[in-house]
Amino acid sequence: MSASSQVDVSIPGSLAIRVGGFGVRVSVRTLGVVLALLAIVALVAVVALGTGDYSLGPARVVHALLGSPDMPFDKVVVSQWRLPRVLGAVVIGAALGMSGAIFQSMTRNPLGSPDIIGFESGAVTGALVMIVIVGSASTQVAGAAIVGGFASAATVYVLAYRRGVQGFRLILTGIAIGAMLLSVNQWLVSVADPGAAMTANVWTVGTLTDIGWSKVDPVLLAVVGLSVVMVFLARPMHLLELGDDVARARGVRPDRTRIAMLVVGVLLTATATAAAGPISFVSLCAPQLARRVTGTPGVTVAASGAMGAALLLVSDTVSSRLLGGLPVGAITVCLGGTYFVWLLIREARR
Repeated sequence: MSASSQVDVSIPGSLAIRVGGFGVRVSVRTLGVVLALLAIVALVAVVALGTGDYSLGPARVVHALLGSPDMPFDKVVVSQWRLPRVLGAVVIGAALGMSGAIFQSMTRNPLGSPDIIGFESGAVTGALVMIVIVGSASTQVAGAAIVGGFASAATVYVLAYRRGVQGFRLILTGIAIGAMLLSVNQWLVSVADPGAAMTANVWTVGTLTDIGWSKVDPVLLAVVGLSVVMVFLARPMHLLELGDDVARARGVRPDRTRIAMLVVGVLLTATATAAAGPISFVSLCAPQLARRVTGTPGVTVAASGAMGAALLLVSDTVSSRLLGGLPVGAITVCLGGTYFVWLLIREARR
């Protein structure tokens, strides 16, 4: 252990990790769950990289990833053809899981995910406007998705604001705005010329089929950068879950913290949507599944991100290897429906 870093286990069930002047306390169980989910992601990634029309064993996949000069064709298949899609599923799933945790924490409601409260629909509207009016260049679509996501989030936040923002009011306002934007999105597709309409229709399904390094790199940079920001936002975020008065007593400014959470969450949602289109229910399900596995009273961003990455990678691998290339957005909708049925049965038994 270096002199500048140390691990303190003085409180049972948690670790206090200090690096230099910065410290963070993590639950041992949550850390174990995150590591287990990352192990699942690595295992499924090896399967996804090694299967397809040109099959490779796990050892050849690892050698190709390490850049072995003895297997140049394997390296092309793994690193250039399959790795962008696999890595794309991981980072986009992580972005959706993290954004879902942020908004569910902010609204203190399991339904407060960006695909339910309209933020994802806003990103879709921005991207569709760009596809229909200007063209489908990836950088322009990504920029328009981010602008659309922020516009819808700002609209929902302002309309829901009454001497502060209450979670239930934010969700109702978001559902209303999301329904309106869904109609706008359908109208945009209906009035587009045939070529743009076909591109828009394929994009709005939510698919990783055509994803390449040009789309993966921005999402990867966004997830890494925003994860660092969330390390500093984690403590005030969890204090806000106890109420504004408790948070103020601990030195947290509720409105500033919520705006910071809103910005981070919208950026995660918009960059993920810009890369693959709207992929529903991952941001809704991942935080709640992670909360139950970790046994924590509230959602945790790291576990939610790992759960989102695992869910989307498994869904995409199943769709591409077993279901003939069915768009992954269709698979996640089925998962979301199953989740809602399970939730209804669970609530009915109470």
